[in-house]
Amino acid sequence: MKFQSTAAASLLFSAAVAAPVVERQAAVTDVDILQYALTLEHLENVFYKDALSSMPEQEFLDANFTSEYYTNLKYIATDEEQHVLYLESALKAAGATPAAACEYSFPYTDPKSFVALSSILEFVGTSAYLGGAGLISNKAYLGVAGSILVTEAIHTSLQRFNLGQVAPANPYGTGLGINPVYTLAAAFIKSCPPSNPALPVKPFPALTATQGEPTSQGISFTFSTKLTLTEKFYITFASGLNVTSVDATLSNGQISTTIPTTISGQSYAFVTSSMVASLNDSVILAGPAIVEVTPPSPQFDINQQ
Repeated sequence: MKFQSTAAASLLFSAAVAAPVVERQAAVTDVDILQYALTLEHLENVFYKDALSSMPEQEFLDANFTSEYYTNLKYIATDEEQHVLYLESALKAAGATPAAACEYSFPYTDPKSFVALSSILEFVGTSAYLGGAGLISNKAYLGVAGSILVTEAIHTSLQRFNLGQVAPANPYGTGLGINPVYTLAAAFIKSCPPSNPALPVKPFPALTATQGEPTSQGISFTFSTKLTLTEKFYITFASGLNVTSVDATLSNGQISTTIPTTISGQSYAFVTSSMVASLNDSVILAGPAIVEVTPPSPQFDINQQ
């Protein structure tokens, strides 16, 4: 089965940021990163538990998923709970008070839209751990982050396969910095306990894909943003190890560009102020938007051993 991810991706960016943040004044500490990771894990933990408590197995069977798949969802829910418990324990051991779960709003309405959104969230979770690894100084924490990253990647592959997408759509994972990740996650956060520590993040203005997905390399594609763009700008895509900037035009509120040949699988698009070969917050004007790009047919050399 193959489901469109456009609605899930669009809804992901339509909500306003409603979580406590504080702009970074100094270097991010390991405790900051643990609180950031816990904030993401709380979101996933509640996401799965809400779905499993509100949609019984029969609804998934009626949507052409299998009992085996439903059992796997329960394993994923268990994984996310364990991630929360571990991070809470690590923060307490570091002398910090762990952030509590927030109040969330998830825009799924049935098993199909839930699985589509789950695939996106799991991929973003993988990107978060990959992109945040370089900010961790404690090697023990770094090892745990790597372990959780592997589990999130397994979750992603399971969801992509059950959506009829190519599970290994890119040879490499795509890392994202803490500000782009939080821009995506905050769309689901309605409010948080006032006692929660403020995170050292700065969400960017939203960028939304406005045409059907999945798309393909070399295809024209459109986005929208509420950000006023008066200077020259570009669309920069991050996919695996590739960061590719391309020209873009603005007409009647729509940004038009072309999907580069370097992009495949779930990828991220940003409005940037310049053409870049690597992303940093100083050039990002808006985004990310999530774009699902069907990879070309697999090619490999059978004699390369």
